[in-house]
Amino acid sequence: MTKRIKTIDEFHRLRNFPKPEHPLISVVNFKNAKHLHADKAKSLVLDFYMIALKRVTNGKLKYGQHQYDFNDGIMSFLSPNQVFSIILDNKDEELKQSGWVLFVHPDFLWNTTLGKKISQYEFFDYSVNEALFLSKKEEATINGIIENIRLEYHSNIDKFSKEIIVSQIETLLNYSERFYNRQFITREKANHQILERLEKLLTDHFNNENLISKGLPTVQYVAEKLNVSPNYLSSLLRTLTGQNTQQHIHEKLIDKAKEKLSTSELSVSEIAYELGFEHSQSFSKLFRAKTNFSPLEFRRSFN
Repeated sequence: MTKRIKTIDEFHRLRNFPKPEHPLISVVNFKNAKHLHADKAKSLVLDFYMIALKRVTNGKLKYGQHQYDFNDGIMSFLSPNQVFSIILDNKDEELKQSGWVLFVHPDFLWNTTLGKKISQYEFFDYSVNEALFLSKKEEATINGIIENIRLEYHSNIDKFSKEIIVSQIETLLNYSERFYNRQFITREKANHQILERLEKLLTDHFNNENLISKGLPTVQYVAEKLNVSPNYLSSLLRTLTGQNTQQHIHEKLIDKAKEKLSTSELSVSEIAYELGFEHSQSFSKLFRAKTNFSPLEFRRSFN
């Protein structure tokens, strides 16, 4: 059963946090949280943003259909309307956790620059198994920003408070984006394995005789096959290769089209059909956009 939490105050009451000092933003320490017994664990949907740095020593956080072990201190980001739940290793135990969580209601960001651009931070759509690992230095930086936010809204609220807090939240998200970029690069082995699997997946797909019925691979399809979220995959690929997932799919498609144009007598329409296009015009338009040649011009260059 999934329970929807509409307000930050409601979540505070659920976890026995102190009453929030502001209805639209809150920072709380997990050591103050009510321990969650396994029998009472349930899936939750929040109507606000949740950014957390936590350690869970006897359980896992389930986010959508993915699980991640939180023995290490790592950051996770949830946007409104995403489902998450906590699963305990031992149903006879209570959840043991440490760290902090920041809640921000969308109304707090209304009519601000951050409110208009927050959806551009793709890590809000990453799965839990794509959470952010922090070095000690990075964790100190993030904790410093959180402390600034905490101190600001604990102080007397004045006309500058909201702008200062929103600025701090944006700084937090910008640092998180930087640290994710570092993570893509430093976790080289794991990320290169994803690239290798992607290359094989696309090669197998375009070499499949059933491509006509299967159609072109979508970003969602590729991400599911690689067991990562679409946004995470595109972010990773952009960092490592400069291209997103859709561009990789198109690159592999064009390579296959060039092979057919240069080694077969098939018409452009037949090639388009074999590559999963319903309309040859769509294929020709994409081919020209990627090569600066029409399919026929490319074929004639081999004669």
